[in-house]
Amino acid sequence: MQLRESLISAAARLTAKNVPSPRMNAELLVMFTLDCDRAYLYAHPERELTADETHRYNQAIDRRATGVPAQYITGHQEFWGLDLIVTPAVLIPRPETEHVVETVLELVRTGAAEESPERRSRVFPTHIVDVGTGSGAIALALAKELPAAEIHATDISGDALDVSRANTARHEFSGRIQFHNADLLGELPRGEFDFVVSNPPYVGQSEEDEVQLEVRKFEPRNAVFAGPTGLEVIERLIPQARERLRPGGWLVFEISGTIADGVRRLLSDWSNVKITNDLQGIARVAQARK
Repeated sequence: MQLRESLISAAARLTAKNVPSPRMNAELLVMFTLDCDRAYLYAHPERELTADETHRYNQAIDRRATGVPAQYITGHQEFWGLDLIVTPAVLIPRPETEHVVETVLELVRTGAAEESPERRSRVFPTHIVDVGTGSGAIALALAKELPAAEIHATDISGDALDVSRANTARHEFSGRIQFHNADLLGELPRGEFDFVVSNPPYVGQSEEDEVQLEVRKFEPRNAVFAGPTGLEVIERLIPQARERLRPGGWLVFEISGTIADGVRRLLSDWSNVKITNDLQGIARVAQARK
């Protein structure tokens, strides 16, 4: 079968199974199967797929039709210009989480500009810990942008840490990030960090029916759901972060609009509290200063 026909057939199968963006998924999975880019698809629509390629493509489409995220099929997801390995052991990095990275970078730039040259040399590079690192997306993005920073990353899941370590080695940041198998901040030292950063679980169990089926069914539940209200993990993270931050240090973490008011209450005794919306106008990032 020709490439053009295979794409049309695959998109129709995904449409019948109510898979979102069926054409995009069909193209992504054929690019994965053929190890090619989108330009190749458009330049060679008449290209005949071999029997093996057709078999592997059909297998990928069959898995996607059952709801398996395309990223778990291909094993990859882009974040902050980095190609990351992803497995079912980790949450798939989302574009919205890039707002967390942007917030940290802006605070670093603002802080550096406010300091005197003498103090700047002592305060920067910064000490950062990424809590619940998963694939390592946030830690790696910050390592990429802040080459002088000392970065730590924690996760309660050993399997997730294996993925983040693989991504770190792949992007040649192995000497830049220290990993800790810990529940939130674990035994990390107190008063040593300039930033505590996190994309914690923040979906409440009462919202489960509103979450996409593929997220509920295939992504790690403990990385998505926090408990009945969605605030349970954040309630534990905030006091731990306060203990680990230096005076004037920042806590930056991802949230949803559902819990924004609750987050503000939990941060009532912090300074410079701010909630930033994402591009859809939904509350997405909370920041607060010790």
